[in-house]
Amino acid sequence: MTAYDPAGLHLEESGDDGPLVLCLHGIGSSSAAFAPQTEALAAAHRTVAWDAPGYAGSADPEHGLTRDDYADTAAEVIRARDTEAHVVGVSWGGVIALRLATRHPDLVASLTVADSTPGSGTSPEKAAAMRARVPELESLGPRAFAQRRGPRLLSQDAPPELVRRVVDTMADSIRLPGYASAAESMARTDLRGELHRVTAPTLVLCGEKDRITGPDASQVLAGGLHKTAYVIVKDAGHLANQEQPERFNAWLLSHLHIVTDTRTTKG
Repeated sequence: MTAYDPAGLHLEESGDDGPLVLCLHGIGSSSAAFAPQTEALAAAHRTVAWDAPGYAGSADPEHGLTRDDYADTAAEVIRARDTEAHVVGVSWGGVIALRLATRHPDLVASLTVADSTPGSGTSPEKAAAMRARVPELESLGPRAFAQRRGPRLLSQDAPPELVRRVVDTMADSIRLPGYASAAESMARTDLRGELHRVTAPTLVLCGEKDRITGPDASQVLAGGLHKTAYVIVKDAGHLANQEQPERFNAWLLSHLHIVTDTRTTKG
């Protein structure tokens, strides 16, 4: 049976051979966020980075999507390539990746979860703050919304050109109803009770200067997972993969090497 990518989903693909790496971006971004990783992985991996449904080049969803819908869509992307994937998720993408790993464990060879969280449903205050982003976006529009929120995704020491790139990516990627669907899925999510069900070996990374989810949220994830390593990325904010790509990529490549070597040896 031939599998196909979900209709209307925009995917950026690179690399011709090697293990598949699926990259899932944060709630204010797109596949463009993974340019530093795509280059580092190209020599020995096939990389697929999505624009989530309703983001950037992907079509708007016909109805509101839940965390399970996002996870199932990611599963379709993997199945279409008749393989399993090492899944890299940043922030909201990490939440989707963890849900993917519990719903479709046969498709997930490993996880890398960066600057993420168990979800915004861990407290009424966090859920309300997440939902409040939607009328803010509706009122301001994507560009002003990105100018307000984008700089906080990086440390205060981030170079101006990176700040501009992050703001531009957000402005070009987010729109309603896609962002509203993503925000509501986060507001309803609390993964703490299911982390023990994740069987894939997981690398949890967090920027030392993350002002959004912060090291505490990443520690909750690392503490709830069985096969995990936890790393602080020095001199990085919430977007550690973009602010300190060399350090991030070194940990990512080491993780992929270890889990791939382990699976090969066992096989």
